Amino acid sequence: MRQILQSLKTGEIELAEVPVPRVKPGTLLIQTRRSLISLGTERMLLNFGKAGWVDKARQQPDKVKQVLQKVKTDGLMPTVNAVFNKLDQPLTLGYSNAGKVIAVGDGVFGFKVGDRVVSNGNHAEFVCVSQHLCARIPDNVSSTSASFTVVAAIGLQGIRLIDPTLGESVAVLGLGLIGLLSCQILQANGCRVIGFDFDHQKVELARSYGVEAFDLSQGSDPVELAMNFSHGNGVDAVLITAATTSNDPIQQAPQMCRKRGRVVLVGVSGLNISRDDFYKKEISFQVSCSYGPGRYDSAYEENGLDYPIGFVRWTEQRNFTAILDLMAAGRLRTTELVSHEIDFDDAQRAYKMVSEAKDVLGLVLTYDESADATVKSVEINKPHYRLEAHPQKPVVGLIGAGNYAGGMLIPAFAKTSAVLKTIASSGGVSGTHIGSKNGFSISTTDSSLIFNDAQINTVVISTRHGSHAHFVCEALKKGKNLFVEKPLCLSFAELAQIEQAYREACKVRPVRLMVGFNRRFSPLTQMCRQHLSVGNAPCSIIITVNAGKIPADHWAHDYASGGGRLIGEGCHFIDLIRYLTGSQIVSVQTTSMPNPQTPDLSPDTLTLTLTCRDGSIGTVHYFANGCKDFPKERVEIFSNGRIAQLDNFKSLNFFGWPGAKNQSLWAQDKGQEKCVAEFVEAIESGSDCPIAFDEIIETARITLLAAGISEDNNQE
Repeated sequence: MRQILQSLKTGEIELAEVPVPRVKPGTLLIQTRRSLISLGTERMLLNFGKAGWVDKARQQPDKVKQVLQKVKTDGLMPTVNAVFNKLDQPLTLGYSNAGKVIAVGDGVFGFKVGDRVVSNGNHAEFVCVSQHLCARIPDNVSSTSASFTVVAAIGLQGIRLIDPTLGESVAVLGLGLIGLLSCQILQANGCRVIGFDFDHQKVELARSYGVEAFDLSQGSDPVELAMNFSHGNGVDAVLITAATTSNDPIQQAPQMCRKRGRVVLVGVSGLNISRDDFYKKEISFQVSCSYGPGRYDSAYEENGLDYPIGFVRWTEQRNFTAILDLMAAGRLRTTELVSHEIDFDDAQRAYKMVSEAKDVLGLVLTYDESADATVKSVEINKPHYRLEAHPQKPVVGLIGAGNYAGGMLIPAFAKTSAVLKTIASSGGVSGTHIGSKNGFSISTTDSSLIFNDAQINTVVISTRHGSHAHFVCEALKKGKNLFVEKPLCLSFAELAQIEQAYREACKVRPVRLMVGFNRRFSPLTQMCRQHLSVGNAPCSIIITVNAGKIPADHWAHDYASGGGRLIGEGCHFIDLIRYLTGSQIVSVQTTSMPNPQTPDLSPDTLTLTLTCRDGSIGTVHYFANGCKDFPKERVEIFSNGRIAQLDNFKSLNFFGWPGAKNQSLWAQDKGQEKCVAEFVEAIESGSDCPIAFDEIIETARITLLAAGISEDNNQE
């Protein structure tokens, strides 16, 4: 299928060929018939993409601060690489879609194949959207009109925050799409509406709806006009729907309000607020959040948990339905708002019109309904290899194309001699983009194509943690070598399944199972290990991890998806202690500090105490309550009157260690590339896996015990 993508680096628009997205639980697969280009939002994104580096930085001062902080802790080159990787990621455009349901995911209620629906899906021939971000289209509403639903819902949510009553006067600042739709909704609510804009055409259109509208390009005073409109009292409320960097809207709004009036910002405006204007009239000010309650709530949008209607009357989905009901009743007109209908094939011309902004209001893309929904894979690079000539060569199929995979893991594999054949991602966009850059031949949204491909002998798994065990077992059943990002699994039941699958696979042919414990492959870590091996005395290791806080709703906290931060990341440091001591870990004790703000989440400020068979002890301080200015990771090793201190995998200092030289690297090196390279080399040479299978199982077991998971209670 085809989808519109934008480069954040250059602002260029591409009509890209990507696989049809995979239907996930709680989602609908929709074939698009119409989608509406949001002029304000998408023009802003285009302008940002076309801006130079300096202008990009000026527009995002908070991001600049984060970059400078990362330079301080991680070094210049890792930071530069991270920034370029972020800017290189394609941006999916569009969020107001109308189409037909062609597949329904597990757990979906209230929808069936064949339903006409609206959604916040992108500009693409097929979109996969959560059920709570969809609503059925009434029979008497056209797909073209329905494509305005999501944009109209943005205005509706702003109006709900105003909470207007019958007969109140409301000023609308900005008569773009959202403004014109909002005017009609306010009128349907029994309000008197006055509108302002600098575009004469939009002003005339508002007047055709019965709005008392004024063209500010003629020098009119909006405050005076609003006061006259409200019989000298001031309007009851102001809805700011303009998209501007000017402070004028936020300065004019309180001046035209009555005492204790309401101001709601829906669009974008400068926010240099005059306290005096708001204070003297005791005016309330609120910023509206998109289409309504549920927006940016992963429990609602991703996990399918609805808000009870008795307590939250208007959610995102219910706002969509309300807009469609207004359209069906003839109270919300969109025909006059459609300035152009353009074939999806001609997307480049459409976005040229967006950039030039000439005689453009409602720009609707129309789609060919004969698009093939069965295309789950696309060729992204011509194969450049002959596998029959290299029977031992690793041929890779990779599942998961998130930030870490795209920024670190896949480039590491691309630097090896491995053949990169197929990359799988749920949406298809990230996999196609990253795969095309790194030499993959095929992008797919169907991971079974990787497992069933006889040419692919090596599977790389970089998905969310909760899916690791399933994919590991699938790969082992097919007798394939396996590289899986940490953690290996989230339960003892899964661990038992993996052990069994591995033993069974090895009965047929040797397979290599590798977990991405890269820190043991850092050159500075390996230097420590070399010095520790001299004398072979027990040691004491203290690892301090300044992990930092992540939002409470982040998937890493969710047990089903991420397993919690101890399992998800703490396993790295358990493996590091196992490697440095060279001795089996026989016990672990966890002491955690609960967070009263998030009592339901697994703790992420804790200390692990590990005991090894040779008498060595290790302590991992994993803290989420620190400061970002401090380096993220420090390792201190005490052994036989000697000390080694490893700071953030950039510098290594020895104290009292004869013959050891201090080391300092130009850039942080956590060993990712060497970890991957040694795994690929082991396959090619037929040698053992760089990390022994028993060590991998040991680390997984100790990690689960550290997280408080019982071996007995967790078995299936």
